[in-house]
Amino acid sequence: MTKKISRRAFLKGSITVAGSVAASATVVSAANALTKEKKEPLVTLIDISKCIGCEECVYACQESNADKYPNPEKPYPKMYPSRVPIDDWSEERDVTDRLTPYNWLYIQHADVKLNGEDIELTIPRRCMHCDNPPCVKLCPWGSAKQEDNGLSRIDSDLCLGGSKCKTVCPWDIPERQTGTGIYLNLLPALAGNGVMYKCDRCYDLLEKGEVPACISHSTP
Repeated sequence: MTKKISRRAFLKGSITVAGSVAASATVVSAANALTKEKKEPLVTLIDISKCIGCEECVYACQESNADKYPNPEKPYPKMYPSRVPIDDWSEERDVTDRLTPYNWLYIQHADVKLNGEDIELTIPRRCMHCDNPPCVKLCPWGSAKQEDNGLSRIDSDLCLGGSKCKTVCPWDIPERQTGTGIYLNLLPALAGNGVMYKCDRCYDLLEKGEVPACISHSTP
């Protein structure tokens, strides 16, 4: 699926990709940083000139994080007020052209003109793991947290799915799945409506001294 964007939007997106240099995890420094007593922030370098849009990183992410994905309970509780939407991606788990609770990385396609030549860029998109993440700072329940190495993640055991993190995220990254999480045991008609999901930069792999699946499965 090709998504065409304007020059202005592309420039904004390019800045976003460049910003990831100060926001995610490198193959070289990930394992080394984890051996230090005080972990240093990690970064991801994305060379979009080499990305061919094969989606290997997308499928590697899905395979590596499958056990973290939600298994919602149906039928879903009726929410109050009734206008509160149900966010259900459980029947669309194969979607790869956008972010969902079951897909934390996708490839954006951009048609641009470079030196008079029309070209297509393919750009991996996921959580940017901001240096000062608003999703963490403004989560009313404290379920979003930032680790010592800079990654930000949402604790699915604490999240009530209120979507404040998505509202304050500059890129609308987190996505909600209704019918799962602690809200079902509290006030299912009032308390949040599910759990928010996004890339957690494979924190469990980093803890083992490994690198995120999207990096280890990328082709040079």
